[in-house]
Order: sequence, then structure tokens, then C-alpha cells
Amino acid sequence: MATLAKRLITADEFLEIHWPDSDVKAELDNGVIRIIRMMAGGQGNHARIQMNVSVALAIKLRGSGCSPYGSDMGIRTHELSIRYPDVSVFCGRDGPENDKLKAFDDPKLVIEVLSPSTRDEDIKIKLLEYRNVTSLDAILYIDPEDETIHLEVRNPARGWVVAPVGADGSVTLPLFDIVLTSEEIFARGR
Repeated sequence: MATLAKRLITADEFLEIHWPDSDVKAELDNGVIRIIRMMAGGQGNHARIQMNVSVALAIKLRGSGCSPYGSDMGIRTHELSIRYPDVSVFCGRDGPENDKLKAFDDPKLVIEVLSPSTRDEDIKIKLLEYRNVTSLDAILYIDPEDETIHLEVRNPARGWVVAPVGADGSVTLPLFDIVLTSEEIFARGR
């Protein structure tokens, strides 16, 4: 009996695929295309937190040469994976030569807003991939359900370490020397 050999898709091949249905959101997971969602939209608390963080970072990073990007910008974590974190920060990518690129490979900060449907993959699989991206200095996980924050930072001498969260729920992003407060992250427009 003949068997069909499966071939893994590379990051470059994945980025060349044209998705005719704009409602499809997919990631490349170790050479395999995984559909994330078939229709646009998510939960309100997830979208609100994602926007809160993006706006806070955009304001705090103004003039630094670094900018936040939303979940439409991919990150090439290795040759067989493209991930789409909720928010990522890249430095030196504001030039017009980057306008048509679909993914970058040099994030400084990655932020994932956890949701029940992706929590396990975000914490168990993506975290390991993110830790191996050499340009990355910090990984921030935000849990909307219990309004908690988990920050890991790269320490040159010790590798990845869990950074302290302030008593008020604030975190300091060392590379940028900025603070994100719990109030900024979880604000409800009051």
C-alpha cells in the first residue's frame, strides 16, 4: 500500500500563501498550518486589553524608534513557525521598506492576552518558541479572567527569569525603562 508523504511548510512558504477568505486566521506551527479562527472577532475583554496595551505602548515608546504592532504582524520564531501575538514591539522597523512585510524576526517584546481557547498553547508551546528568539528581551502574559500579569525577561547571566509584578499590578519593561500599570492594562473606559 502506498503512503503519501507529508511535507512541512516553511515560514517563507507560509508567508507567500494568499488567503482569499479574510475571515481565516492561521499560524504556522512547526511546519503545519493551524487555523486559529474562522471568523473575525473575539471576546470583548480580550480585545479591550489588547487595545489598552497597544495604546499605552504607542504613547510611551513615541520617539524611541520602537513601535507596537497588533496581531496582524507575524513573528518568525524559527524556520517552521510564524506566530501572531496580540501585541509585539519592534525597533527600527518604521521605514517604508518594511511596509509590505508580513512578518519580522526580531521582536523586542511579545505580549499574549490569554483566552480559554488558546491558553495551553500560549503557555506551553509558544512560550518555548518565544524564549528561543534571540532578539526578544521580554515576554508578557496577561490573564483577563483574574486580571493577573506574568512577565519574563531575558537576563544575560541567568537566561529567562520571572520579573516581579508590583503590589499595584504594575510591571517594568527593562529594555524600554517604562512601566505598564494594571490600571492601564485592564482599564474599562471609566
